[in-house]
Amino acid sequence: MSAGPPDCFRCRFFYVSHDPARPHGCRVFGFKSALLPAIEVRRTSGHECAAFEAKPPPPPARSRS
Repeated sequence: MSAGPPDCFRCRFFYVSHDPARPHGCRVFGFKSALLPAIEVRRTSGHECAAFEAKPPPPPARSRS
């Protein structure tokens, strides 16, 4: 059971757009918004975002030796 909407910043489909009026985007649903996509999905559909997919972990850092 989740405590709220998914964290868009941890979703692989989230992106930051260059549009100052709509800086948050979702590649799955194909929109940009002033609100985070998960909040916009909840506001318009009444359901939590079902497209959330966690970003893969970053590759391990390589040593500089």
